[in-house]
Amino acid sequence: MIERELFLLQTLAKRYPDADAALAELANLEAILTLPKPTVHVVSDVHGEYAKLRQVVANASGSLRPLVEAISPDPDLLALIYHPRETWLRLAGNASRRDLAHRFIPPLLALLRQLAQRYTLKWVDRIIPDPYDAVVREMLFAPELARSEHYVDKLVDPFIRHDRDMDLVRMMAHAVRNLAVGELVVAGDLGDRGPRVDKVIDVLAAQPHVAITFGNHDAEWMAACLGNPAAIATVVRLSLRYQRLAQLEEGFGISLMPLRELAAKMYADDPAECFATKGESTLELARMQKAIAILQFKLEGQLFRRHPEWGLEHRALLHTIKDGTVEIDGKRYPLKDTRFPTVDWADPYALSAAETVCLAELTRSFVESHNLWQQMAWVASRGRMWLRRDQCAIFHGCIPVDERGEFLAMTIDDVPRKGRGLLDAFDAVIQRAFRKRQMADIDLVYYLWTGPRSPCFGKDRMATFETYFVADKATHEEKKNPYFSLIQDKAFCAKVLRELGCDEARGFIVNGHVPVKLEAGETPIKKSGRAITIDGAFAAAYGDKGFSLVLDARRMYLAQHHHFAGDGDDIVPTVSDVEVYEHPRTVGDTEAGTDIRAEISALEQLLHAYETNTIREKR
Repeated sequence: MIERELFLLQTLAKRYPDADAALAELANLEAILTLPKPTVHVVSDVHGEYAKLRQVVANASGSLRPLVEAISPDPDLLALIYHPRETWLRLAGNASRRDLAHRFIPPLLALLRQLAQRYTLKWVDRIIPDPYDAVVREMLFAPELARSEHYVDKLVDPFIRHDRDMDLVRMMAHAVRNLAVGELVVAGDLGDRGPRVDKVIDVLAAQPHVAITFGNHDAEWMAACLGNPAAIATVVRLSLRYQRLAQLEEGFGISLMPLRELAAKMYADDPAECFATKGESTLELARMQKAIAILQFKLEGQLFRRHPEWGLEHRALLHTIKDGTVEIDGKRYPLKDTRFPTVDWADPYALSAAETVCLAELTRSFVESHNLWQQMAWVASRGRMWLRRDQCAIFHGCIPVDERGEFLAMTIDDVPRKGRGLLDAFDAVIQRAFRKRQMADIDLVYYLWTGPRSPCFGKDRMATFETYFVADKATHEEKKNPYFSLIQDKAFCAKVLRELGCDEARGFIVNGHVPVKLEAGETPIKKSGRAITIDGAFAAAYGDKGFSLVLDARRMYLAQHHHFAGDGDDIVPTVSDVEVYEHPRTVGDTEAGTDIRAEISALEQLLHAYETNTIREKR
């Protein structure tokens, strides 16, 4: 045994200090390989729609309803699982708590038994919080141990006697929901446009197993949290445009008073006609949006000039404004609005004194917001640029390519990166930005929001200036990277799948980012049969539909959602199969199985080292 292998085994021995401990874990891991693979639910482009997301998670993309109806005809059981406290209190007015406990605990236990078949008992124990786990375990195994009904009643009686019966039922309802979703994967874009990104993250953080692939809107929020001035202006502008001020002021304690004062001082007589907000706009909101938009254009101009390697200097447009026109791609267009009270035409990207004060106060509010930091750090810790789940390569936008489908390179840390290497390099940058907070890294996080070679964005430009100021809609076009058309081609999909370590014949590419235009006849599954786009306009601002891609042991299917009204409503999705497996897939068939087999190999080596006394057991 070489020295390095011995060192690694000695490190493993700290977790398993003797042969018995190693053997027990070995048995556990080998058995796990035979279990059905946990069900993975993939959603994307939530865009602040926290209430709808909460319901999609609660009903397990619609899969809980048929399971519950097969176990019990009780019309209130499903509502109890979705909204345990509210349903319990509603029913408690017409029935005794003991009757309610006897009514709901048996079917909840039946559901838990059925769902627990997919997992080890150790996994189930982690879902059921201390100190309830021992009590619930007794209830779950009561039929197998031939316990009497009186025995189970006595387990429940103390909860009723001490007015904690609702807590018990509520915990069991949460356990049912958490076992129904083995893992929740969000393929990017948690916030913007919808009501509250902070509440979306609250919903996600409450789930036991969550993974995220970063979208460009996530990058924008993370960069703002880290203090990037252009990102801060962008977040504020979008919050104003869609009248989502509560997420800033209530969710993160970020005051917009500095911007109100800037708008009142510098734009007091400005009609701001091109800056009306979505919904019921006011003149004050329009002026605030214009003030922050001009600030954003200045800050982006500074940023693009600071990073000529990005190739975005042509997107700094303020210096091209002349005689009521602007130059875009070598052509002049008339401006719809020619009022620029804070722009010094001798140095158009310099901030005015009033803008400097406003930005300083906004930046302080962003970087000092404890909740914003906690939430974005959580997103960064759960997020990656891409994931592999079972047969699927999941990432938000694209892998930048040229017209021939060749991966395009971008230099990061002085090394040209492309394909998987580009994704992994951006992962390293994001984690380093949160760890070291160096502005060069933070700038690259913002690049993910708007850069043409950003895998999260994948367009030649963000046409924000044109949308506000230029009437010619041809200038509003954002040309997509060739990736988005090439995923219709089976050979190209095979190339991408190979790059990401997936089976090119059986694997699938799963993206969000680009809404599927259902009304125009588009479908989530591309012509290649190997690429699926699941941005189904989840947010109300886009269409209020959305998809879940469900990776189950027996099949892979799409669940198409619809409008969620709230107030006791449910979302019953339209389900269509992507693939039905000839044999149920097990943990051993997945990428998790590959990792477990590596652990098994290491444990076998450790056992051999114990048996030969190469490493001494610690008893």
